[in-house]
Amino acid sequence: AVLLHDPQRPFTPLKQLLLLEEAEGGFDQFTRSYNSFGEQRQPDGTLVFKEWAPGAEALFLTGDFNGWDKFSHPYTHMDFGKWELHLPPNKDGTSPVCHGSQLKVVVHTKDGERLYRISPWAKYVTQQRDSVVYDWVHWDPPSPYVLKHPRPKKPRSLRIYESHVGIASPEGRIASYSNFTANVLPRIKDLGYNCIQLMAIMEHAYYASFGYQITSFFAASSRYGTPDELKELIDVAHSMGIVVLLDMVHSHASKNTEDGLNRFDGSDSCFFHGGSRGEHSLWDSRLFNYSSWEVLRFLLSNLRWWMEEYRFDGFRFDGVTSMLYHHHGIGSGFSGDYSEYFGLQVDEDSLVYLMLANHILHSLYEDCITIAEDVSGMPALCRPVTEGGCGFDYRLAMAVPDKWIQILKEYKDEDWNMGDIIYTLTNRRYGESCIAYAESHDQALVGDKTLAFWLMDKDMYTNMSAMVPMNPVIDRGIQLHKMIRLITHSLGGEGYLNFMGNEFGHPEWLDFPRQGNNESYHYARRQFNLVDMDHLRYQQLYAFDRDMNRTEDKYGWLSAPPAFVSAKHEGDKVIVFERANVLFIFNFHPSNSYSGYRVGVGLDSDAVQYGGHGRLDHSTEFFTEPLPFNERSYSMQVWTPILQVDRCGWMLDSISHDTCITGSAPMVTFLMVFNIYMTL
Repeated sequence: AVLLHDPQRPFTPLKQLLLLEEAEGGFDQFTRSYNSFGEQRQPDGTLVFKEWAPGAEALFLTGDFNGWDKFSHPYTHMDFGKWELHLPPNKDGTSPVCHGSQLKVVVHTKDGERLYRISPWAKYVTQQRDSVVYDWVHWDPPSPYVLKHPRPKKPRSLRIYESHVGIASPEGRIASYSNFTANVLPRIKDLGYNCIQLMAIMEHAYYASFGYQITSFFAASSRYGTPDELKELIDVAHSMGIVVLLDMVHSHASKNTEDGLNRFDGSDSCFFHGGSRGEHSLWDSRLFNYSSWEVLRFLLSNLRWWMEEYRFDGFRFDGVTSMLYHHHGIGSGFSGDYSEYFGLQVDEDSLVYLMLANHILHSLYEDCITIAEDVSGMPALCRPVTEGGCGFDYRLAMAVPDKWIQILKEYKDEDWNMGDIIYTLTNRRYGESCIAYAESHDQALVGDKTLAFWLMDKDMYTNMSAMVPMNPVIDRGIQLHKMIRLITHSLGGEGYLNFMGNEFGHPEWLDFPRQGNNESYHYARRQFNLVDMDHLRYQQLYAFDRDMNRTEDKYGWLSAPPAFVSAKHEGDKVIVFERANVLFIFNFHPSNSYSGYRVGVGLDSDAVQYGGHGRLDHSTEFFTEPLPFNERSYSMQVWTPILQVDRCGWMLDSISHDTCITGSAPMVTFLMVFNIYMTL
């Protein structure tokens, strides 16, 4: 903390804040540079165009407004590599550049090249049907969308629905913002998620990049609709009490030149490091120079733009591991030794940028949420900047989905290791909040499988009917799908994430149209129609996910302190833990049930509506007794039945107790028992 905050050291957050105060009047004005760069309409109708192009010899503006004359409208060279152009209004007072008309910046380089570029600050870019290059479009609608609803307060427990607008339809096409607003938002609300993480919103020329090769950082992707339609989406989500996070990609940028940032002024650097330091060898993309004043202006203003213009509620920062280290995590297996986190391999410029970004966001927006995608386990990543931390609210628990895939791929049911599962679900730095997830978009991509597909594979095509008895594969798959998601939800972190469609066991994988699949949209869609068919079991998985979230909303285990694990019995394959006055009991044994367990149920994974067998009596009451067991002062007996090709769980919502299970509160408010499956 001392090293990071010492103003005498180069590139500390404190030093940068002091410099911002001295040179720019503070970070508030500095991070609003989208009001002065790019295109700006003045009160008198004048349009001002401003760019930073330190390597350019001359800049001109061309477009529909001047018949694409390449030389008629030159920019004036200002200090510090900046260029400015003023276009007065027409004689009738109208704008000299019409709304919806196309523009280009013509860059003359010091090497004599003439380049055609899109402004890095462009707010809207589109692609013509017969072109691979995006065009800069002047966006200044006469009646822009007016946001109506205030931002919701930051949720106590964060339940995230990771979403991609373009695939949010059963149809084989690119879906729209309006489709998401009308058809997907109501499902998210019904499911009990209180946060949406929107992927692939910042404009990206290559659709199959999943939105991670950004070309225009200030432009909402036009392939889904207009900026106003995205604003409406967020506004309606806010009216439902749902916060919306943007998947923010500041870790790298597309190599595209004509419609991207790369070589904007003709030089190898400008926004990026020159030479090999400015290239990501695995992603084939450019890396920002975070020590550059103008790059800081651009990136910090970019964050502010999305918060102010579209009213996003925060960000999930992509590729944080790549940002933190000069080696970008390539070929590095992090063991947790502190020497891996503190040394010359750490990129201090990137680290300070992330600290500045978090400090500014949380200073300006009290309820802003920031999440780091970091696989390295960097200490203090999710501690406040004032403590010397990086300032994120959460980090993704990225080891959890990898562990579930490993178990399903490599182990028989009887060989599952309870201690290994518990270790993975609880192995996180104390005081640093994590977002747990059983699977995200990464596991859905082509080349991998979703949990449902790992569990049920080809049987999902022919045996998901609820009108006939489940075969052993489907029965095992459905029950394990529920158990894996609930134990991850309840034990794995302080927030929970699900990728759209996976809540109901979406079949197959995700693959965007590309040359390798003949530009097919068949796998670039989400088949929500499967949930709407009463005779299919997808509806049962959907119902379980919905009620799991609603139950968490009632009891709040995600916002509670870490769980106390009282049992992880390898022989019995039983896991028992307590969190938020909720007792969770999971029996993963493939053949054994255990008598002497008494359980009443409120939310029951063996209920018929969740694809179970409906054999539990919900009217029974059960009592604890003062018999110490597994380091707890009190204990109770429950019963986990042996099931006919099933795994089940019970959640008790209305128990009468004479004593608390933990011995530290008036009563246990909730109890769950989950049982593995099978006698054949």
